[in-house]
Amino acid sequence: MHDFPAGRVAAWATAWLTGRTSYDETLDAVTGEHAHRVSGLPGTSGAVPLGEALSALRGLGERRLRLVLPAPGDVRGLPSIPGLAPVALEAGQAAVGDRVVLVPEPLGAEVLEWTAFPLDGAAPPPPPAEGTLRSASGQLALAITRSARTLGELDLARWHPEVPELLAGLAQPLPAPGLPPDHEPLALAILGRALRVAAVLDLALADAPGGAVNQAQAARRDAVLRPLSGAVREAVTAAYNAVPR
Repeated sequence: MHDFPAGRVAAWATAWLTGRTSYDETLDAVTGEHAHRVSGLPGTSGAVPLGEALSALRGLGERRLRLVLPAPGDVRGLPSIPGLAPVALEAGQAAVGDRVVLVPEPLGAEVLEWTAFPLDGAAPPPPPAEGTLRSASGQLALAITRSARTLGELDLARWHPEVPELLAGLAQPLPAPGLPPDHEPLALAILGRALRVAAVLDLALADAPGGAVNQAQAARRDAVLRPLSGAVREAVTAAYNAVPR
């Protein structure tokens, strides 16, 4: 839940397409130590390296990509084109433009495969209504407060020694690294916090070990933590999609 390559592609590709970063800087920031290849892009043949895909996006006239985090029952922001929703739901993320949608799929530990879904002239849906960064930050803080008791009852620290450090970090302004240098500072701080909450949620929502030892307790746990998960999705989306004014 706490790795969003579609967010990095959306933020950096947008920065490059609008002239805010260089091609090399964008490519280095997105790929890191992984090989990225993109299949299905108009004007390309077979799977192409990410660098070629970036050039193809510019040739298609793309100007901005947005991160969309679909979840069961909530596919806001995904264009209605055949085959896209199931793949995006499986991935849990997509980078959505006006001309194409990119969906990532890890192939082993070192390769990330992107499937492109051309919109073929179909108008993309209006982007989902994104609250302000301050609103997303406030909603995340409120959700953390409301779920704090449940997180404590699960006694995650007994099973996962990294949890106390993650929880302690929620109160510290630790920006998330790896986004364009002119990215909104508040967005970086919100993303850093949301990613730490996401890491805790991954542990808290696991079937075991945790403190939820029977079906009723697991159902209560999930019901209480579901709003926190939703707040994380909204915060991550708002942070990656923020652009300098």
